[in-house]
Amino acid sequence: MLAVAITGLVLLNVVTRAMSASIFWVDEAAIMSMTWMTFLAASAAVHHGHSVSVTLFTDMLPEGAAHAAQRAVDGIVLGFAALMLWLCWRWFLPLDLLRAGFDTGAFQGETFNFIYAEPTLTLGVRKFWLWLIMPLFALGVTLHAVANLTRPWNARAGAGA
Repeated sequence: MLAVAITGLVLLNVVTRAMSASIFWVDEAAIMSMTWMTFLAASAAVHHGHSVSVTLFTDMLPEGAAHAAQRAVDGIVLGFAALMLWLCWRWFLPLDLLRAGFDTGAFQGETFNFIYAEPTLTLGVRKFWLWLIMPLFALGVTLHAVANLTRPWNARAGAGA
């Protein structure tokens, strides 16, 4: 759906610019749609083992060593995803927002964090709604990395990993 939205927005942009009647919010909407699509697809790629990888070295390893190398990569991906979850927690500060009674003014005064107040330039939407893809991506990659680590080796071998 996001790919169709991006295509439609880009075509709308081309047509309106050709008619000298640009719609300025279209660029921003296309960029945000592309960002969401990319992060959601990257999380799915981790799940399916279709992410970009260089296998020249691991293809030369015996099966046991290749298995260990793949598990090490899955562990590194899990570490990255967990770090990203922690950073998103620190960025969004949901407990502090809850303590402030979801009053963004009070939240900003206590934390000097203006994430919930900043609007986009042309859409007028609060940016945190668009930035929610980051914790969603981090959560998705964390879950997929845990699943990859707990999946038996033989099951992963057929998945393109």
